[in-house]
Amino acid sequence: MPLTKDFRETVRERAQADPGFRTGLLQEVADTFLSGDVATGKATLRYYVHATVGFDALARAMRKSPKSLMRMLGPDGNPQASNLFAIFRFLQAKERVRLTVKAQPIK
Repeated sequence: MPLTKDFRETVRERAQADPGFRTGLLQEVADTFLSGDVATGKATLRYYVHATVGFDALARAMRKSPKSLMRMLGPDGNPQASNLFAIFRFLQAKERVRLTVKAQPIK
């Protein structure tokens, strides 16, 4: 289901005003990928990029075209792990955070 413009604008406004929200959203993106839900991970990452740095800045940092990155994170996109890690590396540096993985037993 496509998101409404109002929702996207609400997320963008909150992300621009609240560093904790941005960090939490980035963590949620990573958790989603690690849980195996690649489709939701790509969609959430795409919304994150739109709401924060934008695809133009991300593309310049990665030396790729913005359209290529948008397709990569689109519903039919199939990003290489190296590209996803490069995106996460850039976004972590931008937010001045480092995401880590913590193993927890399955209950």
